[in-house]
Amino acid sequence: MSFPLSDLTKPLRVASGPVDLSTIETDAAPGFDGSKKDGESALLALGPQLADLQERLFADGKSGGRRSVLLVLQGMDTSGKGGTLRSTVGLVDPQGVRITSFKAPTPEELSHDFLWRITRALPPVGLIGVFDRSHYEDVLIARVRSLAPPEEIERRYDAINAWEAELVAEGTTIIKCMLHISAAEQQERLLARLDDETKHWKYNPGDVDERELWPAYQEAYEVAIERTHTEVAPWHVVPADKKWYRNLAIGTLLHDTLRSYDLGWPKADFDVAHERQRLLDASVR
Repeated sequence: MSFPLSDLTKPLRVASGPVDLSTIETDAAPGFDGSKKDGESALLALGPQLADLQERLFADGKSGGRRSVLLVLQGMDTSGKGGTLRSTVGLVDPQGVRITSFKAPTPEELSHDFLWRITRALPPVGLIGVFDRSHYEDVLIARVRSLAPPEEIERRYDAINAWEAELVAEGTTIIKCMLHISAAEQQERLLARLDDETKHWKYNPGDVDERELWPAYQEAYEVAIERTHTEVAPWHVVPADKKWYRNLAIGTLLHDTLRSYDLGWPKADFDVAHERQRLLDASVR
C-alpha cells in the first residue's frame, strides 16, 4: 500500500501572523490517513530515494555546486530530536551529513555574538547539516530564564532573520521544525526513563525544573516562530506525540527539499572512452 506524501507537509507550515500552539494538536497525523504501521512503511520506502537524492547533492557540491541543507530541530525535552535523527537522517550516507548538538555556550562562545558559534557549525556545500537545538535557544531559554535583557532578545529576532536570509541567498535551504509535544506525553516519556534502568542515563533532573516553566516556554516558542517565520525560511510545527508520524513528517520535508533541486549527475570532466581504454591497456606489476 502506498500513500501520497506530497500533501503531508502542507498543513505543517505555519501561517503568517500570531501563533497559538494550543490550537495545534500534538497527537494528530495531518496529511496522512494511514496507520502507524503504514507510516513506518512509508518512511522506509523513502529511504532509497533519500539516499539517492543526498548522494546527488554531495556530488553536486564536489562539482562546483553551492547548495546545502540545514535542518533545524527544536522542541521541549523528550520531543524526539535524537529519535528523529536516527530514524530519518540515518537513512542517508553519514559522510554527507554534519550533525551539531548545541549545549550551553562556553566562555569563549559567550565572548562573541550569539550567532558566532552557529555560523561555525554550518554545513559545507553539498552536505546536509542538522542542528539538534540551535540559535533559537538564544531566544527561547534566554527569554524564559532571563539570560539576556529583553531588548537583546528583541534584537536577536531581527538578527536571525537577516542571517537566515543571507544563508538562503548563498544556496542553503533551511528547514525549521518545532517538534510539538504535549505536557502529558512528556511526563509519560520522562517516567518511562525512570522506570527503565537502561534509560536512567538519559534522565536529567533539570528537565523537571524546565517542565515547571511549560507555559513560559510555549509562549516563547509562539513569539519566536511568529517573529522568525519568513518566506525564505518558514517554520513547520510537527505533532510529536506520535513518534512514527514525527519521523515521517521530517523525512518527507527533507525528501521534498532535496527533490526540489532537480539535480542530475555531474558530467565527467575527462574523456570516458579514453580512460576506459587506458584501464584496459594498463598492466599491473
